[in-house]
Amino acid sequence: MAQIAEYGLRAQDMAIVPAAAGGPKGLIFQSLDQWMFGEWFPSAPRERTLIGASIGAWRMAAACQKDPVKAFALLGELYAGQRYTRLKPTPQDIDEVVQALLGELVRGHEDDIVNHEHYRLHLLTVRGLRSLAAPAHRYAEMRGFLSAALHNAGSRAWLGRLMERVVIGDARSQAPWLRERFDSFNTHFTTLTRDNLAAGLLASGTLPLIMKAVTGIAEAPAGSYWDGGIIDYHLALPYSRAKGELVLYPHFTEHIVPGWLDKGFPWRRAARGANRGWLDNVLLVAPSDEFLRTLPRGKLPDRADFKFYGLDHDERVRTWKRAIGEGERLRDELAEFALRPDPGRIKPI
Repeated sequence: MAQIAEYGLRAQDMAIVPAAAGGPKGLIFQSLDQWMFGEWFPSAPRERTLIGASIGAWRMAAACQKDPVKAFALLGELYAGQRYTRLKPTPQDIDEVVQALLGELVRGHEDDIVNHEHYRLHLLTVRGLRSLAAPAHRYAEMRGFLSAALHNAGSRAWLGRLMERVVIGDARSQAPWLRERFDSFNTHFTTLTRDNLAAGLLASGTLPLIMKAVTGIAEAPAGSYWDGGIIDYHLALPYSRAKGELVLYPHFTEHIVPGWLDKGFPWRRAARGANRGWLDNVLLVAPSDEFLRTLPRGKLPDRADFKFYGLDHDERVRTWKRAIGEGERLRDELAEFALRPDPGRIKPI
């Protein structure tokens, strides 16, 4: 607050950009992402850590391409354009669609993403342990994730018995604020390469019980990998350890929920627990309730829309594209705030 009050909101001060899991919700930031990575950040080049889970990881991979404006537009087109031939697609159906999506998004851009001049990309994934180390069939996986849910209900720390965090990240970025242990989960760090980029992005967005676990990720520990949002849904990470740096976090809600399984436990939100100090250097930018009410069906796009619209993909795509277009207002407000900051509009997280 003191820094923004004295200097304003300056691109040169923004060192870390987190991007949450949340499926279609992340599409609302297409225009904001295009402005931020296509115009604002390039006006003040510096090393920046980009870290994401699930669609957040995909957004950050788009940010690292030579033409991020085009890449974000393509991501929105591909994600909204998912089509399935049955109401309940099989894991194989979904895998084929998602792998094709990611292939089209990053193919030919691998070196640009991995070796970006200024950005250091980190993908968050989850590796299964014990009953989730290598479930032999769907029912074994179901039992494993039921056990995970029960563990997590008892304590988020207990979930660490069944899962660990794997960060597939840029070797040029030491990110000491992230490497020193900060929670109950073991964390492995694997170097991001062109050979594991696609598999890492797929793993980061692989939904348990809906998609097949990802295995055989180059350079990473052997095992079964799933969506990074299971542990790091909204990326409740120890940002304040990055001394003297600011974090700009465009987020689709004002709450930071640690893990996907914590959604039903509001007391675990990052701003309410013992680790609240982690957010001392975070500027969270979130759409207001008033903005959300103006969107189709009064909400952000979400995965439930696949069921709501069923096989009427054309209507779902039209609705999502309308919402993405409305996101231009978020871009315009943040750009205006950067030009004329009003600290009075900033509230404690």
